[in-house]
Amino acid sequence: MNKLSLDAVGRQLLRAVSAGTSGRAAETVYGGHEKSLRQTVVALAAGRSLAEHENPGEATVLVLSGRVRLAAGDVSWEGRQGDLIVVPQARHSLEALSEATVLLTVAKR
Repeated sequence: MNKLSLDAVGRQLLRAVSAGTSGRAAETVYGGHEKSLRQTVVALAAGRSLAEHENPGEATVLVLSGRVRLAAGDVSWEGRQGDLIVVPQARHSLEALSEATVLLTVAKR
């Protein structure tokens, strides 16, 4: 059994975001390419986004801190700390409305 503080990972990634130039950082905390389930903590600076991309499988976004907007076509959902957003089976993007960290969970097809 392993235990991990998502808050601590998020704080570390936000420090990396503020020190870097891309405005984002990520760390896979469970799974990976060899597993069907993957969980990744993503940190984004305010105003930065993950550009529109395909959904690789069933996915959710749990907002750990800050505020985000997930958009798919003409529909969008805003989330803040503690909110869980189910990612639609469509091309989508994720934008940080404020400095934010999320836990992205993907179950690959």
